Amino acid sequence: MKKIENKWNKTMLFTILGLAWPTMLEQLMQTVVQYIDTAMVGSLGTQATAAVGATSTVNWLIGSTISAVSVGFLSYIARAFGAGEKEAAKRATAQAVLAVVIVGVVFTTITLSLSSAIPVWMQVDESIQTMASQYFFIIYMPMLFRTASIIFGTILRAAGDTKTPMKIGVLVNLTNVVLNFILIYETRKISLFGIIFTMPGAGLGVIGAAVASAIAFTVGGICITIVLWRHPIVSPKGQSFKPDMKILRPCFTVAFPNMLQRFGTSLGYVFFASMINSIGEVATAAHTIANTVESAFYIPGYGMQTAAATLAGNAYGAHDKKRMDDLAAMFIPIEIALMIVSGGCLFIFAPDLMRIFSSSEEVIGLGTTVLRMVAVSEPFYGFSIIIEGMMQGIGKTKEPFVYNIIGMWMIRIVGTFICTQFLGLGLVVAWACMILHNLLLFVLFFICYLRKTWNPLYENVKKHKG
Repeated sequence: MKKIENKWNKTMLFTILGLAWPTMLEQLMQTVVQYIDTAMVGSLGTQATAAVGATSTVNWLIGSTISAVSVGFLSYIARAFGAGEKEAAKRATAQAVLAVVIVGVVFTTITLSLSSAIPVWMQVDESIQTMASQYFFIIYMPMLFRTASIIFGTILRAAGDTKTPMKIGVLVNLTNVVLNFILIYETRKISLFGIIFTMPGAGLGVIGAAVASAIAFTVGGICITIVLWRHPIVSPKGQSFKPDMKILRPCFTVAFPNMLQRFGTSLGYVFFASMINSIGEVATAAHTIANTVESAFYIPGYGMQTAAATLAGNAYGAHDKKRMDDLAAMFIPIEIALMIVSGGCLFIFAPDLMRIFSSSEEVIGLGTTVLRMVAVSEPFYGFSIIIEGMMQGIGKTKEPFVYNIIGMWMIRIVGTFICTQFLGLGLVVAWACMILHNLLLFVLFFICYLRKTWNPLYENVKKHKG
């Protein structure tokens, strides 16, 4: 019996890692490009960094809202595969195409029409409002393609294909970097391995960075749409694209709480950043760079979350309670170990990482302090990421919505507002409020895990016994 169980655990471990590593690599590539973008723009000066970073939380708001839509389809398709209903998965993909068109058009209209107002709402310094507005407008012109990348990429992962989104992500990132070199800087002489050559450049600065990102987003959206159409498992070819409420209703039931959660928390990030922007240019630059640095160290967590959501959805579709318990028992220690290593590296190398993006000692010092603070909380946040991911995969999104909204608005926003706007405290205290938010999430998800309320199959057993 133990041999069989050990073999199952090894098989499960290989399945987990096989799903997780492409997503981790994809996110790593995205973060590397974000590092390069920030470093390139940072070389133009603190104002350029602040102009690009000032609306970054609005980007999270929009991206996370669209990702919430994709969670509904992820849960539906993962459960369909677990139940062996591949035709239902294909029908869901066709409905996802409809969702991409509608969501893409709506968000394009909203973002472009509000591009000039958003920097003002974000309390961006008047000297960089125009630059920030232009940057925001350009990167949201290809919103339809960005929507396709998010939703179609999630569908492929739900079907167990994490390598294809990774490959397309690499292409997108390489496109972005190459175009950055050409569009941001003036034509200049470059020395490479002792060879001096002329590198052509458009000298567009921040606008060049925006155009490079927009083109890269477009390339990614087109490529992933073509791949999905040709995919042997979840291609929507031959399916109806008319609204099908039998599919959309359960998808929306899962997506709606997650959408409210992401919208509410991302809106909180907007208020959070707005309050930090009001502190001053140094705080804005340090916050922007620290966020960029920090994002790389959450890659293991969110890479594992994608695998957790997919495999939990498969197990739930098969009504296999033991497999779900085994998945949780394997995911949690792996996740915590990864986040301990990740947090340790962030703590040690924080000053060196800050120096990649800024030459200002004031910005570097402030950013180092807040990064070392958040590094200590990473293992706790990693636990929350896994449980929330598994709950997303099985379609249980109401509790995470409540937990995240309470943490964001009652702890982070209220705390930061009092500390920065009334007490005159700075960025360090604002990040302390953020860490308290993460610790509260750990406590709430830990209680949920101990009580087994995260797993609907336990609730079904109780009802049956009752």
